[in-house]
Amino acid sequence: MHSGKSCIRLRVLTLNCWGIRYLSKQCSERYDLLQKRLLAEKYDIVMLQEVWSEKDYLQIKDSTRETYPHSHYFRSGVIGSGLCILSKHPLVDTLLFKYSVNGYPYMVNHGDWFGGKAVGLAVIDIGGITVNTYITHLHAEYNREKDAYHPHRVLQAWELAQVIRHTSHVANVVLLGGDLNMHPGDLGNRLLRSVAGLTDSYEKAQNYEGPQDGCTLLPQNCFTCKNELATFPNGIRIDYILYKGVAGFSMSCEAVHTTTGKSIDGQGLPLSDHESVTATLLIQIPDPKLANPSPPAESSEEQEVLEEARAEVARGLRHAERRRTLSAQLGSLSGGLLLLQVVALVAS
Repeated sequence: MHSGKSCIRLRVLTLNCWGIRYLSKQCSERYDLLQKRLLAEKYDIVMLQEVWSEKDYLQIKDSTRETYPHSHYFRSGVIGSGLCILSKHPLVDTLLFKYSVNGYPYMVNHGDWFGGKAVGLAVIDIGGITVNTYITHLHAEYNREKDAYHPHRVLQAWELAQVIRHTSHVANVVLLGGDLNMHPGDLGNRLLRSVAGLTDSYEKAQNYEGPQDGCTLLPQNCFTCKNELATFPNGIRIDYILYKGVAGFSMSCEAVHTTTGKSIDGQGLPLSDHESVTATLLIQIPDPKLANPSPPAESSEEQEVLEEARAEVARGLRHAERRRTLSAQLGSLSGGLLLLQVVALVAS
C-alpha cells in the first residue's frame, strides 16, 4: 500500500489455484512457486480459489505469515469452499454466504455441488478505511452450447450482488475477486455489475499487461484443457477483480497485469491452469466537509437485465420441474417392475 494525503494505492491479486490434492498436476510444486511469488510481490490483498485442502492453506499461511499476517479460510460444503484470503492489513470481521442453488448432487463427475460454492467476505481495515473484500467461485460452465447450469450461475450472480448490496453500507470500498466462470458479456456478469454497481478493473485499467482481451484461460498454458477452448483460440476471460467506492470514496484502476500461461520461474511451470490477475487500484479519500452523495437510482439498464435474469431463472425452474416429474415417473415404473418380479417369484 502506498498512501498520499488523499489517495491510497492497493495491489490486489486473484488466482484460481487448481489445488485438488492427488488429482491436480504438480500441485505441491505450484504451491511452492505461489508462496515465493506472494513473498516477492508483497500484495496488499490476496484472494485464492480452489485451495481445497486446509492443510495446503495452512502451509501457505505459515510460509507467508511475515508478509501477510492476517488470513482466513472459508469452510463450506462437503469438501470446503476452496476460498481463502491473505492480507497485509487487519481483518476486522468475516462472513460466509452459501449459494442456495449449486448444481446437482448426482453429477458427481462435475463436483460443484459437493464444493459448497459460496461468497466469502473479509472486512479489512486499511489505514482507517473499511474495505469489504468479497471472494467467490461460481458454478462451472462445462458446455457453453448446452449449458445446463446457466440458470444456476445467474441466480448465484444475483445472490452475490444482493450480499454485496446488503453488507457494504458501512464500507468505504468494495472489492470482489474470483473465478466467476462467466464471460464478460454473459447475463450473470451484467446482472452482477449492474445490481451491485461494480466496475471491471480490466475494462478501466489505464495500463494493461497480459494476454489479448485479458484472457485467463489460455491454450498455451500446459495445464489447460484444450477441448474447452476449441471455439476460443485466443482463450477466455472468466477471472475478475471488480471494485467500487462507497460513501463518497471514489476509485480508479491504475494497472492490471495478467500472466500469460508461461513459467514464472524459468522452468516451464505455470502457477495454475488459470492465469493470475493483479490490479493496482487507487482510492480517493473524500473531503470530510462534503456531504455524502445520495445512492444512485435504479437505471433502465438494471431493470432490463433483471427481466432477462428472471426469464432465465424461470426457464431453469421449468427444466428442473420436468426432470423431477420424469424422475418420479421412472421411480414409479422401476418400483412397479420390482413388485411384479417379487410377485412372480412368490407365485413360482
